Amino acid sequence: MPPTSPKFAADEMLGSLARWLRIMGYDTSYEKARADQEVLKAAVREGRVLLTRDVELADRAAPGSLLIKSRDLDDQLRQFVGAYGLPAHEEMTRCTVCNGELRAIAKEDARGKVPDGSLDSHDEFFTCTRCGKMYWKGAHWRNIRKRLSELRGTSQSL
Repeated sequence: MPPTSPKFAADEMLGSLARWLRIMGYDTSYEKARADQEVLKAAVREGRVLLTRDVELADRAAPGSLLIKSRDLDDQLRQFVGAYGLPAHEEMTRCTVCNGELRAIAKEDARGKVPDGSLDSHDEFFTCTRCGKMYWKGAHWRNIRKRLSELRGTSQSL
């Protein structure tokens, strides 16, 4: 991910979108119980672009913020990509849970932290530097790539 990539802040109504933006490699903050004013303050303080479904919050946000119009995740992803023209990255870089950065670890270091079957059938493993969650490119990753590929059919930037 280029160091100039924008950072995002998703409001309480966009938890699934925040998770998918992290999957796509984008630094996206999200806290479910955070008040609107706190989301705005944090976005400004951290230099983040606000993503919201709340019309009033969008009106108070800085220029460049995005009012997400749909409740449907695929529509949200299409709107996001259409607004910012940002691609989905294939490498794992962000924790879907806490937004921490992922780092590759040796297969041997993953022993005891991932299921034995996953350890036996995969060679690449990643851990979140913040919360310690483990990742590998298994069946779930193939499903993620498939969904992003299907979305690319309607939006070439994905």
